[in-house]
Amino acid sequence: MELRKQVEAELAQALNDFLMARAVMSTEVLEEALMYPTHQVELDVSRRNIMSVNVPKIDYREKEHEGLSVYPYGFVATSAELDGAISTLSGVLVRMIELAEKEKTCQMLADEIEKTRRRVNALEFIMIPRMEETIRYITMKMDEDERGSRTRLMKVKDMIEKRKAESADSI
Repeated sequence: MELRKQVEAELAQALNDFLMARAVMSTEVLEEALMYPTHQVELDVSRRNIMSVNVPKIDYREKEHEGLSVYPYGFVATSAELDGAISTLSGVLVRMIELAEKEKTCQMLADEIEKTRRRVNALEFIMIPRMEETIRYITMKMDEDERGSRTRLMKVKDMIEKRKAESADSI
């Protein structure tokens, strides 16, 4: 949040400087001054894994040509406000890229946390209660089958003893 506030303040300052430069300078001179940049920027976007989430990693490289300044124009026809705006923007670019990387990482992690929270809720309130109910049903069914088997065994035992008693009486 602190980085965002810092970047927004610097961008607001650069915009104010551009507005002041535009008020002081003619549109043609301003456009001509900014027509050809003196620096090139290369961004290498890769991915890194944070808690099984592939988040972006942005590497910033600035190609500087030796002997060229940040300002792509001569100072004679331009105003000091334009110089301030260009200087501010060249300084804030690195922090803007860092901010973009951090915000996208936070957004992706928050989405993954939300998905995980939904899965946990589904497990906690739907799947686990269903499984516990199934376990209770299976346990009751097994207890009932066990009681039925025990009752059958007792009847068979009584029948065997009764037959033994009858055969002993007949002898």
